[in-house]
Amino acid sequence: MGGLRFTCLQSVTYVPLPSCLCPPTTTIATTATFRQTHTKFTTKPAFSGNEGGGFLAILPFAAEPRGIGIGTELGPAGRGPFRFLFFFFFFFPFCCCLMGNSSDNVRGLILALSSSIFIGSSFIVKKKGLRKAGASGVRAGVGGYSYLYEPLWWAGMITMIFGEIANFAAYAFAPAILVTPLGALSIIFSAVLAHFILEEKLHIFGILGCVLCVVGSTSIVLHAPQEKDIESVKEVWNLATEPGFIVYASIVLVLVLILIFRFVPRYGSTHMIVYVGICSLMGSLTVMSVKALAIALKLTFLGTNQFIYFQTWFFTVVVILCCLLQVNYLNKALDTFNTAVISPVYYVMFTTLTILASMIMFKDWDTQNGSQIVTELCGFVTILSGTFLLHKTKDMGNEESKHSSTSLASQAKN
Repeated sequence: MGGLRFTCLQSVTYVPLPSCLCPPTTTIATTATFRQTHTKFTTKPAFSGNEGGGFLAILPFAAEPRGIGIGTELGPAGRGPFRFLFFFFFFFPFCCCLMGNSSDNVRGLILALSSSIFIGSSFIVKKKGLRKAGASGVRAGVGGYSYLYEPLWWAGMITMIFGEIANFAAYAFAPAILVTPLGALSIIFSAVLAHFILEEKLHIFGILGCVLCVVGSTSIVLHAPQEKDIESVKEVWNLATEPGFIVYASIVLVLVLILIFRFVPRYGSTHMIVYVGICSLMGSLTVMSVKALAIALKLTFLGTNQFIYFQTWFFTVVVILCCLLQVNYLNKALDTFNTAVISPVYYVMFTTLTILASMIMFKDWDTQNGSQIVTELCGFVTILSGTFLLHKTKDMGNEESKHSSTSLASQAKN
């Protein structure tokens, strides 16, 4: 058993930390060395030999020039909190699913997590490619296309395609109420990779946001409904043509038409909710059609050709049309408003409407009791809270890094 050391310049506090999270090679930073160098912390072993455990130095945010104040160096001390986060991110929800859910839900969870990994890492790879291309050509932000000649950017695009394919396949095995909220995990993976690779520092509140997303995802995984056994795309068609879902789809289409023809010309450039509303409403229909198409492909690969039915082609056309409409208005939103605001709002609206559509069409909650439903809703709200916290504080680490660097520079002059 080791301990966690909080250093606040005048006082030091030790908190016990399990040996598995703080191995013998754990390193600590010294305030004295920091005061001497003013540039970076140097490290020394907390324990020697085979002694288990250790303690991790946590220094004040304002005193650390390189960012968040929680082990920002790439050594073992810097990896401590993220080792704990990665444990929960990859293994805890997975183990929960193995303990209580069907094999189809397990496959869906694995595919959803794989999708988050691919999509989250693709943002980092593409940004590295954009930086490299911008260093030798015209940046994309000012209208340049030099990134199209950068292999690293294409590697990121291919990674994202793999992620979208995995996400598409996940809908064939697991209910939308399980797959859709797990999309927030790609934000965690991207934030952690950006912290280490792009040096976009993750603040303590960003780490808290990641933990909230993981906790919420775990709650949903533990109580997710079982996927229904569907043997033909005609069964999905029957679900889609029931009165409840027809009413929902009709309301969505009417609202989208009103937003496009009445509100976009008047308020599109001043009210973000107009563009985001169109994308979110159409997105809920897109996911239902994607799920139907994914089920059709799964059954076809298993030997029962579903493309002999017109319903499969109908769902395919709906997916294409909805995706084109979403991409068009999402691009308008991103071009007009702040991405940091659009991303969480779009995620909240899209996920909420998708869960509502899935509940109406596939009746996911028919086999669940009140406590399971409430737990899933609480998990969803927890994910939303973590997502908002991540986006709200995403630049805080870099701002404090700049502020502390400026303060150190002024102190050095004095």
